[in-house]
Amino acid sequence: MAQSASVQEPAQETGTSARPPYQAPPQPGFKPPFEPWGRYPVYDAKIVPLNWQGDIPGSMKGLHGGALAVGMGRSYGDSCLLKDGNLLLTTGMNRLLDFDPATGLLTAEAGITLAQILDFCVPRGFFLPVSPGTKYVTLGGAIANDIHGKNHHVAGTFGSHVTQFGLMRSDGSYKLCSPTENPDWYSATIGGLGLTGVIPWATLRMKPIVSRAIDYEGIQFHGIDEFLALTEQYKHIEYTVSWVDCVSTGKNFARGVFMLGDHSRVPDELNPSPEPKLVFPFDAPGFALNQYSVTAFNTVFFHKQLKPHVKALQDYEPFFYPLDKVLHWNRMYGKSGLLQFQYAIPWENAREGTIAILGAVAKSGLASFLAVLKAFGDVPSPGLMSFPQPGITLALDFPIKPNLSFPLFERLADMTREYGGRLYPAKDAAMTASQFQAFYPQWEKLERFRDPLLTSSFWERVTGDKTIL
Repeated sequence: MAQSASVQEPAQETGTSARPPYQAPPQPGFKPPFEPWGRYPVYDAKIVPLNWQGDIPGSMKGLHGGALAVGMGRSYGDSCLLKDGNLLLTTGMNRLLDFDPATGLLTAEAGITLAQILDFCVPRGFFLPVSPGTKYVTLGGAIANDIHGKNHHVAGTFGSHVTQFGLMRSDGSYKLCSPTENPDWYSATIGGLGLTGVIPWATLRMKPIVSRAIDYEGIQFHGIDEFLALTEQYKHIEYTVSWVDCVSTGKNFARGVFMLGDHSRVPDELNPSPEPKLVFPFDAPGFALNQYSVTAFNTVFFHKQLKPHVKALQDYEPFFYPLDKVLHWNRMYGKSGLLQFQYAIPWENAREGTIAILGAVAKSGLASFLAVLKAFGDVPSPGLMSFPQPGITLALDFPIKPNLSFPLFERLADMTREYGGRLYPAKDAAMTASQFQAFYPQWEKLERFRDPLLTSSFWERVTGDKTIL
């Protein structure tokens, strides 16, 4: 594969490999990330747009108040914010630099989004090796947060499939990072929250497909024990995830739908996806999402399957990205925004901890509209600060009600700590410094790799560090 010197300039069109230069189209519904996807907190910052790799060294010189590279602003909390600082906006750095259809290796600038990568690669018979629940995140952001997907139990995290990347430091130095070259910087940067330097480009190993379709199955379950049994039964299936009812109690406690799928092996047309046309048009009133409305939704969602076990052929878009079809769907939580709580609890405490936390949520009276339950596998993450660990992960979205939400989140975080788990920094806007440092004792090692110019509101909040050049 191309070395660092050769990826600084776009490759030339050769043969039938559809090589770059390829300029990705703009992303729908994007605005500069003054606020995160959860819409809390909101801070003023100076936006410094980057349009190509050569902009990075000059843009990092002479900045005061600290800096942070940001992409689409899809982190839920303040890990993509820097109050009164400088946000280096990477979305203009979205060029595809090289693609080898023989190996599936794709090299692109870090501001390209997963949606733009899919638009290029799916018609050529390739798919992302790991994908989160939205495709509107950048390549650099996916590395910085070492994102995970429905196939963690077989494929590990996103970083496991990144073969190399560049890293620019504020002192003007440049490093090529891979598992064999500068491996300590490679590990610190994957899941390193954008603090070790600015990633100008990266190489990702794509996976071959022959169809857009997913062989889908949906199975109703009643309780955590049935969920665990299904997880074991279908551990050979590539993609598994569950929706869980976190409001109902009694006989309906922790009921859900176990969803699984594999890429179809029947060859079919591989067309690019159409752009989404639906837009959530306004900020919903704060009372719209409550225990009663979510209870009604949960009942409808659980029973939308006419049978306990269904099979279907499904396009990959609704399977991987059901919410992406509605732009600005976060508006349904109202102007106050939302908090997401996501933990990973290791297997030895996973069942007990999940039952206890779901019970605490059900008793709280705060209803989570989106509740996702999944098993993490034992594929080791390459990143020093990567979130996943073998066990169970649960993600919950709550509308912000200041006098209720934050005390509940502190309690749930403490429970997670008691069960040996940890929370996901990319989704967090509420954990305390003591909680974070207990979850990630390796944070002090990351601090030694941190670029002295780079910081974030999250990092300052959970470490107490306010180093500013």
